[in-house]
Amino acid sequence: MKNRSMQEPTFLILTALAAGPQHGYGIITDVLQISGERVRLRAGTLYAALDRLQGEQLIETDREEVVDGRARRYYRLTGEGASRLSAEAERLRRHADTAAARLRRGPAAAQLSLGGAS
Repeated sequence: MKNRSMQEPTFLILTALAAGPQHGYGIITDVLQISGERVRLRAGTLYAALDRLQGEQLIETDREEVVDGRARRYYRLTGEGASRLSAEAERLRRHADTAAARLRRGPAAAQLSLGGAS
């Protein structure tokens, strides 16, 4: 599991929790903001992901409180979760750097480097 790349929602959930403990709705709104309103997590999707991430020991319950008569559970990133998020961010950064470098060279340079010059 450690060598697999993360799905985008997982990456964004862990990124949201990297700023500090949050409850479910806070994570949903933070992910929406981080993604430029491109990723909208539904509650069912979020809580299934949170259960999975807890099982993988990437996050843990920080605390629970009652607000307006409703229980609110806060989650936090574990040390392992921070390590995995950091590794995934570095992996994505390397890919983005490679893509940017190739775009700067342009298609003609890419064809020459592949031996495809005509």
